[in-house]
This record gives sequence, structure tokens and C-alpha cells, in this order.
Amino acid sequence: MRASSFYLGLGALFLYGCTSPKKASEPAVLTIGPEAVPVSEFAYVYEKNNGSSDSAYTQANVQEYLDLYTNFKLKVAEARSRGLDTTQAFKTELGGYKEQLAQPYLTEKSVTDQLVREAYERSKKEINASHILVAVDIEADPKDTLAAFQKITGLRQQILNGASFEAVARATSDDPSARENFGQLGYFTALQMVYPFENAAYNTPKGQVSQPVRTRFGYHLIKVNDIRTAQGEIKVAHIMVRATSGIPRADSLVAKKKIDEIYRRVQRKEDWDKLAAQFSEDAASAEEGGELPWFGTGRMIPSFEEAAFALAQPGSITPPVQTPYGWHIIKLLERKELPAYEEMETSLRNRIAKDSRSELNKAAFLRRIRTENQLQENIANKQVALRLADTTLVAGTWQYKEPTEPKNAGSLTLFTIKGQPYTLSQFAQYAQENQKPKQNASVAHTMGLLYDKFVETSLLNYERDHLEEKHQDFKMLVNEYHDGILLFQLMEEKVWTKAMEDTVGLRNFFEQNRSKYMWGTRAQATILSAANPSILAQAQKQLATGRFLSERYQQPDVAFTFNNDNLTAAAMAQLDQLVNALEADTTLTVELAGAIDAREATNRSNASLAGRRANAVKAYLVKKGVDEEAIQVMPTADRASSGRNARRVQLKVYSTDVQALADQFNQSNPLALQVASRKFQKGENKALDQVTWAPGTYTTTVDGRTVLVRIDKVEPAGPKQLNETRGAVISDYQNHLEKEWVKELRQKYPVSVNQTEVKKLIKK
Repeated sequence: MRASSFYLGLGALFLYGCTSPKKASEPAVLTIGPEAVPVSEFAYVYEKNNGSSDSAYTQANVQEYLDLYTNFKLKVAEARSRGLDTTQAFKTELGGYKEQLAQPYLTEKSVTDQLVREAYERSKKEINASHILVAVDIEADPKDTLAAFQKITGLRQQILNGASFEAVARATSDDPSARENFGQLGYFTALQMVYPFENAAYNTPKGQVSQPVRTRFGYHLIKVNDIRTAQGEIKVAHIMVRATSGIPRADSLVAKKKIDEIYRRVQRKEDWDKLAAQFSEDAASAEEGGELPWFGTGRMIPSFEEAAFALAQPGSITPPVQTPYGWHIIKLLERKELPAYEEMETSLRNRIAKDSRSELNKAAFLRRIRTENQLQENIANKQVALRLADTTLVAGTWQYKEPTEPKNAGSLTLFTIKGQPYTLSQFAQYAQENQKPKQNASVAHTMGLLYDKFVETSLLNYERDHLEEKHQDFKMLVNEYHDGILLFQLMEEKVWTKAMEDTVGLRNFFEQNRSKYMWGTRAQATILSAANPSILAQAQKQLATGRFLSERYQQPDVAFTFNNDNLTAAAMAQLDQLVNALEADTTLTVELAGAIDAREATNRSNASLAGRRANAVKAYLVKKGVDEEAIQVMPTADRASSGRNARRVQLKVYSTDVQALADQFNQSNPLALQVASRKFQKGENKALDQVTWAPGTYTTTVDGRTVLVRIDKVEPAGPKQLNETRGAVISDYQNHLEKEWVKELRQKYPVSVNQTEVKKLIKK
């Protein structure tokens, strides 16, 4: 979350910032330097943020809020004194926010309310439909629009006369997919199609064909095949094994083996919640039995959603389902009908704002502000403007040239909004900047469209520019963001960035407050959780060696050429990959053992060839940068592995990472062994919490699994080092810097509180 978001939120506490109008005769609740803060301003923000509390107007609460408000105003005053509100960056950012804030005020609420209710009622049904499309641009010339309409009307008549809708769709529809699906769209519900299409579909009886309907794509005929009750919402639980696209094939196979093994255990009726807690890699839900929030159609990954909704009864479980995030086993918990209107209202409003039906709202809004803002057109001057265009307009290259007649034509008023004139030259400039090439369009129609757009744009811009005069709450919102942006810029400089970059100050602060940053008692432990005691015994035996054969980096033998014992090209390429692995992972070591072929074995003196070959491989690895300490040369490999022409060196890669031990045991059973090795505090691991916290080896049982706990060392409670708690220290240091800065601001801008007015607020 961007830091400014918090301070914009903090600004909400003080909505009516420094730029609010003040009545000259109104008393001040406080003054900050030369600026007086009127009682009405503070009373408004206090009531807005505290008025719902039964104990809002107590001495303590009012005073606490006044202190916070004063600190806020001090920071804003400092930002203004530095001119931060005059920079282009500030103006651009505020302009962007202002545009967003204006959107709810540039709409027709009553129309929106109707559309929201309609969308909810339609959401109760799902329509299965087919369609035929005759494409025509939404701004096409009237002759092209008429031709498209006549074509779609003719197709409808063919169908009414007995032609197959599907056959006509396949043969004539401008929707390319109709060649394959015969116009079939499947099931959909409200807000999934453009509004005119949805409207026609919901108003056409099952089995019938709609009248031609116009959308931005063209004219449609819609055949309603079926109508069914909406699926509603479901609650499911899942067990997840992560396997995102692009991961190595080996990791993908491991994930698939793991989910298949979990599914086998689910089928054996093992406890679902335990399996989720032990093996699900969705950390947010694993400890809750994999339970997810309620969801309906369109709110989950399609493959997940389809499988989930296919479950008929609570308790039903899917086989493993793949999504872009990995593999899932899904269990149906509950199913319910469509949520109540009150639950869906907010989300429906947000979706409608982005839906094609918002055009209805826009049209109604324009009709209202056309009247409110007293738009008056001069029809004669409008005709002069429309006659300016020539054929270059439809080519998109028109250039405005002021006509000689009438005189000063550019200053002719085309229309006024609240008395403000909009001239012919302004329209011409708009048309020149917004023209686009149009095929098969007439000049008059194209110019008429541009004129209508100019009027609409002018109305909307006028309304937007005067919102603060018409809507006091909008004015306050703008002030909130104005002050919030200023606050963010200054906080970043004085607190956030300073705390990150002032390493000396951070270190000194940490040293002065070391007692705040303490570890509890910690145990350095290795924990093995096994599917059964036999696996645990085997794993414990290997754990004692301290190193484990790496399955991930298993290597084939390195081959030499037959005649001169040089490494083959393939062998060198293989060794180069091994070098990369050894450099990337410092837990790895490699073991080399030379082999001789059958003929060499008949001569005992040739046995030394095996050692020479192993050392040749070692020399190659060292030359490539591998530390000699990571390489061990072993005696000659077993004769059993040495056939004819076996001039090779066996490679074995080991790791000190206990995860390599788990990899060994999980080859055949992905859930055989789970390992962890690090420092733990109390409460971090169930198994560790069950044993005595003292060096030694212990066994216990957790969730049906046999667990080995080896505690190497127990560290008593003690202070953390700065690198172990840097995040917390930086946060505390930021708070410290902010407090010190506020003290400086109170010195720079003297604060005076009018206690008489504060007491009046408390009495209220």
C-alpha cells in the first residue's frame, strides 16, 4: 500500500482543510501562526468522524481530537510555506484525483438506482441464447445504418418463415465464431453482455426470436434457447499445491505427484482438516480446513469455478483441478441462493458504472444539466458552423479556415451555458482535433456528430468546473486530497525517507532503545515429520551423517574419449552445469570416483588410471571456479559398474540442506517426510512445543504423524541485533522523527486554542 494512501486517509479526519471559506465574523477554535481555524470547520470534521459515538463530546475525546487536528494543520501549513502546492507535480496529481472524485457527481442517481435494481432482478436468471450479427459502426452514415437494418430485418423474416436460426447464423452472421458455434453463446446473466443486447435477451420469451436490436457492434437477432434460475453462491474448501506456469518441469511433476497422493488419502476418508493443515500451500486457508469465502459466477478462476459448481451435494469432492496457480482438491461445504439486494448493491453499482448501460445514465444526466445550466443554442449560427466542412473531413484532414462571410464569423456564438458563450472558432478547433477518417460517411452527418459531441463535452466540462460551487461535500473532498497530497510529500521527506537513509540516526535510536527489541527463548532445532515410524527411523539415521544425496542434482557418469582419456564435449557441458549449481548453492559438495573398463582391470597397474581420471574431473571443476573444499575424490568405483569401455568418473552430489533429505524420501510418496531446520520461538511449531526445551533428540506425534525433534541449542531470551529487527526499528524511528518534527513546527507556528469555544462543543 502506497504511503500516501494512509495520509490521504488521515486527511479524511480533517476533511475541511485550510482552503475552506471562512466567515469573517465567525470565532476561531484555534489559530496556527497567522491562520485562524473557524469553529464551524472543526465542528464539522469532529462530528463527521466522532458523532456516532455515545461518548463523543467529552473533554478528553474533544481534546485528543483537537491535538491530532492541530498537528495535521501544522504540517499542511509547513508544506504551503515551502510552496509545495505550487509545483506542477502537485497540480497534476491533484488534478487526477479531482477527476476521479468528480465522477459520482456527473451521474443521474435516480437512473442509477433503477438500473441497479433491474440488474439485481435479472441476476436471478441465466439466459441461454444464440445470435446473428450484422455489423455496422455505431456512428455509421444513415444510409449504411439503414442498409444494415434492412438486412437484419430480412434475415428475421427468413427465420419466421421457417428457416433454421442456426443455419442462417452460420451462413450470414458477421460474428466469426458463428461458423463454428452456429451463433450459440451459452448461458449468461446480467452485466455480462452489452446492455441493449441483455435487454433484448431478457425481454424475449423462451423459444422466440427478438426484434432487431442495435449495439455498438451492429444489429443483432437474439434467439432465447433456455432460461434457468441462477446458480447462486457456494462456499468451498480446498487443498492446494502450488505449481505456477513456467516452473521447471521437475518441480511441476513433483507438485502433481503430491496432489495425487493427497487425493488418494482424501478418498480413503482421512480427516480433511488435518490434510489441509499439513499439506495445503494456501497459507491463508490451510489452518481453517482450506475454507474459502462465498463466491458466485465470475468471481473465481474459470477452471476452479466450473469444477466447484459441478459439485452437487455438500461434502462432495473433486479430483485434482489445475488452475494457473497450481493444483486444487475442492470440497463443497454449502450452497445458497442469490444474496439479498442489500448485500449486492454496492458491487452492482460499481459494475454498472463501467457497463454499457451507463450510457442511459449519461443521457439522462445531460438532459438535466442542459436545463440546469441554461444551454441556449443559436440555430442560425449552428448552420454556419455545419457548412464549414468539406470532403477532407471524412478523410480526417480537414483544416479550419474562417469564412469571409459573415464578418468575424469565428466569434459567432453557437450556444451559451449560463450565459457563457461558445463560439464557432472554438467548435472548429474541437472538430479539427477530434476528426477521424470515416469510410462511406457523408460530410454533413460527420460534421453533425462532431457538433453534438462538442455541445456534450462543453456541458460536461462546465458542470465539472463548477462542482465545488454546487456541491459543498465535493469541495470538502477536494480539500481533503489537496492537503493529503501535501502531507505525503512532506512526510516522505521529513520522516519516511529520512528513517530509511539515516543509518547513523537509526543505529543511535536502536542503541538507546535496545530493551524494546528482545527475543524470547529460542531453540535451534531440526524437525522431521514422517508418515510412519519406519520412514522416521531411516531419516534419523541419515540425519546423523549431516549430508544427504541430492535428488535434484543427480549426475550421470562423466565420460572420457577412448584413446587419450580427454573429457568428451558432452562431459564438459555437463560439468559446466554442475559448476553453476555448486556456485549458486553453497550447501552442495561433489564426490568423484573413477572407473576403469574391463580390459584395464586385468592389469593391476592400470587401476591408478581411475584416480587420474577422477583428479582430471576435479582439476576441471577447480579451473572453472569451484572451491576445492567442495570436491572429494574417492577410491576406484565398484567393478560392477565398470563395463567394457567404462572410462568414466562417477559423480554424486550431496547437500547439507535437510530439504535434500526430504527430497529423497518423497520420490515415491510426496508426503513421506517434511523437514524444517531453523531457530524457533515458542508457539511457532506444534511438535517443538510438545517436548522439553533442552538440547537432545525427542520423538512425538502431531496430527497422526511421527515427528523427530532434534534441539541443538537453546538460546535464552536476549536482545535482538539491528539486522534481526530492522523493520520494527525503522517504524519506531519514523514515529520518533515525526514527534520531534511536530515539536519544531509548534515552535515555528505558535498555536493558540480558544478554550471557550472548545467548552461549547463539549456542552453540545
